Amino acid sequence: MSSRLMRVVVGLSGGVDSAVSAYLLKKAGHEVIGIFMKNWEDDDDSEFCSANIDFVDAAAVADVIGIEIEHVNFAADYKDRVFAEFLREYQAGRTPNPDILCNAEIKFKAFLDHALRLGAEKIATGHYARVRLNPATGLHELLKGLDPSKDQSYFLHRLNQAQLAKTLFPVGELHKSEVRRIADEIGLPNAKKKDSTGICFIGERPFRDFLNRYIAKAPGPIKSDSGRVIGEHVGLSFYTLGQRQGLGIGGVKAKGAALKALQAKGLRGAGEHEPWFVARKDVEHNTLWVVQGHDHPWLLSHRLHAQDCSWVAGQAPRLGAMAAKTRYRQQDAACTVIGADAQQCALSFAQTQWAVTPGQSAVLYDGEVCLGGGVIDACDALNPEAFQVIAQA
Repeated sequence: MSSRLMRVVVGLSGGVDSAVSAYLLKKAGHEVIGIFMKNWEDDDDSEFCSANIDFVDAAAVADVIGIEIEHVNFAADYKDRVFAEFLREYQAGRTPNPDILCNAEIKFKAFLDHALRLGAEKIATGHYARVRLNPATGLHELLKGLDPSKDQSYFLHRLNQAQLAKTLFPVGELHKSEVRRIADEIGLPNAKKKDSTGICFIGERPFRDFLNRYIAKAPGPIKSDSGRVIGEHVGLSFYTLGQRQGLGIGGVKAKGAALKALQAKGLRGAGEHEPWFVARKDVEHNTLWVVQGHDHPWLLSHRLHAQDCSWVAGQAPRLGAMAAKTRYRQQDAACTVIGADAQQCALSFAQTQWAVTPGQSAVLYDGEVCLGGGVIDACDALNPEAFQVIAQA
């Protein structure tokens, strides 16, 4: 955090991380103002929407710390900039990550603009990440949070130089256990509050039930990699690559070539006990393709292409050896950047990646520095015959 005292507007979510962030800034002597962002209001009164409870918690935190708090409604911006894109991606058969778009469009754009109108020099959030000014380049770098189990730089990879220059991440230097300890020590009312999970506008509700409200069901066939119809799906939008649960085909056994392939691996009871996984979504033919076995070749990719890239430094990274994540909480995977420009990049991995999913983000790292990334739109598989089967279906 900056040693120069300034006015800082903190996004108070009602959670412990943003609460401790505000406390640390106030303790350091900064003038701190809290903002509670309301991003969703379609079902305020439902059992799954916690916005009202979260605001009560945020207000209680502000009272204990001794700062002002303002309730700001960004729901219209969220619906236009985030939710509309979320629905478009699902309808196209992809699996988007709205939290990444929310950070870029709401928390570090609409919220930042509002904070600047309040005279803020900086904004702060409870994300586990860090910002560093590189004296050699004069550029701000986005770094991983020091707690590897909580690092959230993946969700922040679309932030640019202007946004990072105005941002503080006070808990990025701490481990979660230390944040909890500080909260308990100073008597914050949400010290033991559970971390929020899932997408903010969905909460803990069943995901399929939520999508049903916005996307029409279009049932179609479920096919195995041999081309055999083994069930019916309820609509491609309701499935994601690598999904195992909720397929409704648990009792279906592999047959023919698919069974032989499993048995060739030396698996006991192959075809009987190996679970089924979603491997492909053919939107044109409204077909869901599934395979049996976690390590089926259709689920393994060693190259991917991403588009709609955003680079923290404002320009594409160099070609060569890097590391990448294709989903949150994944370990960094060694890769080679084989092509990159302002809009797209192509990566080749040293080891195959499991269930690389169009719509999700591929995020590049050079050590602890997050370079940016893009939205996955294509990947290959180790078994080229897999694509031939799909093309012939």
